[in-house]
Amino acid sequence: MHRCGIVTIAGRPNVGKSTLLNYMIGTKVAIVTPKPQTTRDRITGIRTEPDVQYLFQDTPGLHKPMKALNRRMVAEAKAAISDADVVLFMTDAASPKEAEDLDREWVALVAGTSRPVVLALNKVDRLDPKSLLLPIMDFFSRLHHFEAIIPICALTGDGVDRLLEEVKRLLPEGPALYPEETLSDRPIRFLAAEVIREKLTLATAKEIPYSVAVTIDDFQEPEPPEPVRIFATIHCERESQKPIVIGRGGAMLRRIGTEARRELELLLSRHVFLKLYVKVSEDWTRTDRGLDRILM
Repeated sequence: MHRCGIVTIAGRPNVGKSTLLNYMIGTKVAIVTPKPQTTRDRITGIRTEPDVQYLFQDTPGLHKPMKALNRRMVAEAKAAISDADVVLFMTDAASPKEAEDLDREWVALVAGTSRPVVLALNKVDRLDPKSLLLPIMDFFSRLHHFEAIIPICALTGDGVDRLLEEVKRLLPEGPALYPEETLSDRPIRFLAAEVIREKLTLATAKEIPYSVAVTIDDFQEPEPPEPVRIFATIHCERESQKPIVIGRGGAMLRRIGTEARRELELLLSRHVFLKLYVKVSEDWTRTDRGLDRILM
């Protein structure tokens, strides 16, 4: 019997969804930063085993949207939940008690879809004392009848094998939809833009990570030993943000470019020439028209 289906990973921002996806796929298909709302798009990571193919969908964190960008992110997450064969709801077991209200709200959302839901309690390695785990499991078991509640550590992989087994038994029977070697549904141009945005997010502070986007202007793949040539634009929301992204004497832009190029060379197993430009695209996060101009 072969199984195949869509598993949507849902939960609050910064609970470890992208880290878990990367661990389960065995390579980096989603960017990861310590800053909330890093994931903006639905990304499918594909794990293939002899008797099962998991189509894991990483989604933007569920949060209260304030701008058009955030509204689109939450809508994308909700659509992914509706499309799922199984929902993998994830929370941070070590998060403060104030997060319970938001977890309660989003559990109600996924419970209303009639999809089977597995709960992953992440970051249990941070619980001190460990006896705190049982009250947390009891809290969530009262919110919804989960198919399973699995304590895990997405960073180290503790508990992930058991999590995969629980998800596997809930997937529908069916053939694999992707070749065995396929790890993501996203093209390499998308992954290149995401790597650049990751390095930009890690290097900058305050509102900058939430006000920028990256588009790939040109992606050339000549025959080796010629390098892959990537030309990309970083879009800022306001004129005042542009000098921050560029830095004094271009230092910040060079740092972002160097770190992105190194990771892209690992990703592509090729030498990479990367050229970055910075452009102001006024208020692109605030209107659907602005989003369509930058993100589509």
